[in-house]
Amino acid sequence: MILVTGATGHVGGELVRRLAAAAHPVRAMTRRPAEARFPAGVETVYGDADDPASLDAAFAGAEAAFLMSAQGVGTAPGPTHDLALAAAAARAGLRRLVKLSVLDGGAGSDVIARWHAEAEAAVTDPSRDWTWTLLRPGRFMSNALQWAGQIRAGDEVSVPFADRPAASIDPADVAEIAALALTTDEHAGAAYELSGPESLTPADELAVLGKTLDRDLHLRPVPDDAARTGMTRYGFPPEVVDAIMQRTLESDRGAEVLATVEKVLGRRPRTFTEWAGAHVSAFGG
Repeated sequence: MILVTGATGHVGGELVRRLAAAAHPVRAMTRRPAEARFPAGVETVYGDADDPASLDAAFAGAEAAFLMSAQGVGTAPGPTHDLALAAAAARAGLRRLVKLSVLDGGAGSDVIARWHAEAEAAVTDPSRDWTWTLLRPGRFMSNALQWAGQIRAGDEVSVPFADRPAASIDPADVAEIAALALTTDEHAGAAYELSGPESLTPADELAVLGKTLDRDLHLRPVPDDAARTGMTRYGFPPEVVDAIMQRTLESDRGAEVLATVEKVLGRRPRTFTEWAGAHVSAFGG
């Protein structure tokens, strides 16, 4: 049995569908199982990282698991959800873990780096009796779904950091690599940094969406100060806001096109144009 945590997320959902299509026994964990829709044959279970008993029930009988957490950096003293998932995996005696991390993992010294270093260490701890694989993607193409409401409502889209390039990756490509790592021994001990096949700015991506939807979409840049204020109002701690601003404005990390996906899958990663074409319905197309 393969347990997929975060099963309703962009990567988790793709992973559940891929594993189920290949006839692997899959258990999908979500905090809202009554609302989840998965392929036939997928076992759906309740699980919450703040509820250890629910994790023990979800992990029971599984041999492998995909671990991911949506817990925001700085919302707790440390990555308590990641630590809880790893602890539950240890109690259940799992043999193989694949963890969704972030580009660079815990490299660096800011609050984001410290958070992810601790989260990854919970999986790579040599005292644990399992094999592990770390997946470290940069920006997801699915981040563009944040614009869907604005696009359905009109032709103008407010976008922060509109000229900051990134080699965004399709979550489906990440899920395909995760499936390989969960079902074979070939990727044990690997830490894969992942990107898409081209470096685009959000402005470029919006132009692609406009062409895909056959609409004349207009970008309204959000000033950096307004972006900072928005993150603060959303509840990001000041130290986290500072780290995000510094990483975004003072570094081009994440803009480089990496060869990892092609090496692992034997094909090029999907383009943003391909991703947009597969998700037109989300934007009203």
